Amino acid sequence: MTDPSEEAIYIEKLYEYGERLNSATDKSQNKKDYQGIIDAAKTSIKAKQLAAQLIPRFFKFFPDLSGSALDAHLDLIEAEELGVRVQAVRGLPLFCKDTPENIGKIVDILVQLLADAEEFVERDAVYKALMSLLRQDVKASLTALFKHIGSVDEPSQDDVIREKVLSFIRDKVFPIKGELLKPQEEMERHITDLIKKSLEDVTGAEFNMFMDFLKSLSIFGDKAPPERMKEVIGIIEGQADLDAQFNVSDADHIDRLISCLHMAVPVVVRGASSSKFLNYINKHIIPVFDKILEERKLDLLKALAEISPYTVPQDSRQILPSVVQLFKKYMPWRKSGEETNFSYVECLLYTFHHLAHKVPNATNSLCGYKIVTGQPSDRLGEDFSECYKEFTERLSNVEELTRATMKKLTQGMAEHNKAMAAAKSDEAKDKIKTQKQNTTSGLRTCNNILAMTKPLHAKTPSFIGDKSIGLSWKEAAKSLPPSTVTVTGTKRPVTAANVSSNLVSKKGRGVGGFQNQLVNRALEGLSHGGRSGTRGRGRGRGWGGRGRGRGRGYW
Repeated sequence: MTDPSEEAIYIEKLYEYGERLNSATDKSQNKKDYQGIIDAAKTSIKAKQLAAQLIPRFFKFFPDLSGSALDAHLDLIEAEELGVRVQAVRGLPLFCKDTPENIGKIVDILVQLLADAEEFVERDAVYKALMSLLRQDVKASLTALFKHIGSVDEPSQDDVIREKVLSFIRDKVFPIKGELLKPQEEMERHITDLIKKSLEDVTGAEFNMFMDFLKSLSIFGDKAPPERMKEVIGIIEGQADLDAQFNVSDADHIDRLISCLHMAVPVVVRGASSSKFLNYINKHIIPVFDKILEERKLDLLKALAEISPYTVPQDSRQILPSVVQLFKKYMPWRKSGEETNFSYVECLLYTFHHLAHKVPNATNSLCGYKIVTGQPSDRLGEDFSECYKEFTERLSNVEELTRATMKKLTQGMAEHNKAMAAAKSDEAKDKIKTQKQNTTSGLRTCNNILAMTKPLHAKTPSFIGDKSIGLSWKEAAKSLPPSTVTVTGTKRPVTAANVSSNLVSKKGRGVGGFQNQLVNRALEGLSHGGRSGTRGRGRGRGWGGRGRGRGRGYW
């Protein structure tokens, strides 16, 4: 412990050094004074605190002492006394004020402190120091920060630091992008490039975070040119691994694909092409659809339904035959006793209508219709009457099953109403309320099926190509209470949409898993059995360990 009289001497000396340096016209001539400040940084607590202010203040005037000055300051940052550490952290941005080449080095130091700081006041000092550097030179500071997030080619060496940096960027940088990203277009492009590189190795939640931020930038705003939307859809396609061979046992890849499909929809609405997604589904997914986990099938079909209104004719013609074959699989022919998944039927009917609306004459050979466009693809000279008979029989059969299910659901609703009137506890009432909501959602699915099958009985049907039919789970999302299920790192509303007789078990998860469980309870007694499935887990960061796989499995 330093003697009080000695401490007073150190403090007095430091004030003398500081005053002489302040008053000197050519401060570089006062090298001994600056050296004295550096030496005093190794003495008493109060002297260390004062030295932590003076070392960075005069740092730029003594380049030949820069090494020893930084070493002394780093020792202060690692001091046992909290007050000394905090003061030293506050002084770090001053090392860059007139020497911007030091920004990368100082950001590295502060990033390390993000992981090490345990006291709130110390963490707050680190945050403020980083924000000070961002305001000094946002481009250099962001570049240095993103280096610690890493990519496949240049991985971050410390996962704890990586998480801290991501949290800082999310909580401190993104909310004030309007203040920091100036000049706007130049800096928005710079941070976009940094993010795109980081997306090579991210978890699902991180990908969502970055994409939400990118979509909030003006360069990707409502007035953005088509090439910008093409850039966004390209980022999403890259994350979906559409160049990779599909492995049906890789549940993590399926989850990523589904999430990216949903994310692509609003971008496709704004004019971006969905061709790569549709080609991948057509080539890799539909041929092995039977082998995909049950709870992921519905998620895939929902995503396909949501993107189908925005397909171009060329893509519609290419994928429509596969959709029709899948459609026939889940629309029973005659009374075979096979179980019917009404949610699958709704998705496939909706997709069929929107694809067929783009290329109506393609349905002549697929369904036996007679639609004249004057093109050779009409194939009007060929006899597809058996195909038409089979297709309409399937339609009639599914309509009969749908009406029977609606009758049971309606009876169930009456029973729910009676049970609600007799319920005593809030818990019982909440349970019945949920059952009623699930039944309502089931009825909505059935109504949609009947509305979409009706026009398909004609020899020359009209295909729905507008928004006159609202997908049942989209409507349910508006009316259900704020109960949520985690999907790809975000909270999505729970929607009970799967009116099915082969529903997943209570282990189901994802966009459709929880909904399936709810409706399953609503339809108890209407079906026989059901399949169960467990959800796959990623083997590393980025939906299954893209790159090296650190055990940061998202799912």
